[in-house]
Amino acid sequence: MSTKKAGVDQQLIRELAGILNDTNLSEIEVEQDDLRIRVSRQAAAPIQAYAPAYAPAPANHPAPAATEERPAATGAADPTRNAVPSPMVGTAYLSPSPGARPFIEVGQSIKEGQTLLIIEAMKTMNQIPAPRSGKVTAILCEDAQPVEFGEPLVVIE
Repeated sequence: MSTKKAGVDQQLIRELAGILNDTNLSEIEVEQDDLRIRVSRQAAAPIQAYAPAYAPAPANHPAPAATEERPAATGAADPTRNAVPSPMVGTAYLSPSPGARPFIEVGQSIKEGQTLLIIEAMKTMNQIPAPRSGKVTAILCEDAQPVEFGEPLVVIE
């Protein structure tokens, strides 16, 4: 038993750590026979990556002048209070395929469970359902735009 622990290849661990740095992965795991090695980065790095993601969202929201003029005081609160946040990191698509009609449009009434958009994460298309019924007042992302976890996507009143 002690010979196996002494036989851990430190060079392999260094190479795996190098792969993490080169590819910006957060963790990597290798399993060979009954030996499993997992190398991961500190959790502090992703937290810093999320902070800039919130800056562009308000910049995209005020673009429609009508929304900005009507509720000046509530316009800042709407994205945080009535917005549907992204449940994952990925690429947002507003329609089921390129050139197809979007799932939703501003001003459209929607029902709970209706597909708002699709987020592609790790080659998997994830339908994002409406958490409640209401009227779409703003779409805060563009088609094929990368989104972060928690980023406001759609405002439903």
